[in-house]
Amino acid sequence: MSLSKEEILAKANAVTKNTLMETLGIEMVDYGDDFLVARMPVTPKVHQPDGVLHGGATAALAESVGSFASHMFLDIENKFVRGLEITANHLKSVSEGYVYAKATFLHKGRTTQLLDIRITDEADNVISICRLSTISLPKKK
Repeated sequence: MSLSKEEILAKANAVTKNTLMETLGIEMVDYGDDFLVARMPVTPKVHQPDGVLHGGATAALAESVGSFASHMFLDIENKFVRGLEITANHLKSVSEGYVYAKATFLHKGRTTQLLDIRITDEADNVISICRLSTISLPKKK
């Protein structure tokens, strides 16, 4: 029995309870054959002192969606994924609404993965461009 898109997204979002993702309000909202999209509300909880989205919250959103993408598109029964390196170039500020992170693979190897993550606002303006490298390692039996 295969799960529907809504069931898969609900299952992905259910595992974020009591994590940083829940604290920041990050949720997976869409996916396809080669991408995953998450969103995060921009509220004072994720602001820096001058009232705009904190770059660290943006990086947490990017790493969350990128790591989830690696989990979803790899063999998670036998492997686990960890982030190796993340870079973030912040191009525009935002103070309210939602930001969306779309992760796509630049390299989907058996051991290492490289993802491009575009963070946009509700008007589809690019807020940040991030790169995340992950590693997929065998689970101990």
